[in-house]
Amino acid sequence: MIIAGVVITLLGFLMSVLSLGITSSVNGRLVMVLGGIAVSLIGIIGVLNRHYLSKAIWRK
Repeated sequence: MIIAGVVITLLGFLMSVLSLGITSSVNGRLVMVLGGIAVSLIGIIGVLNRHYLSKAIWRK
């Protein structure tokens, strides 16, 4: 789960960075960057956080 969360987060980051080379319009870049941020947040909050909360110290 940790590797999947990190990969999803990095894909969101790459999506945001690659928007610079893919399109020259501001609106296109904005849409791609917002999509990249959403993918990164899904990786961080949805996958990584869920994994760490399932193995939390106070759950023992």
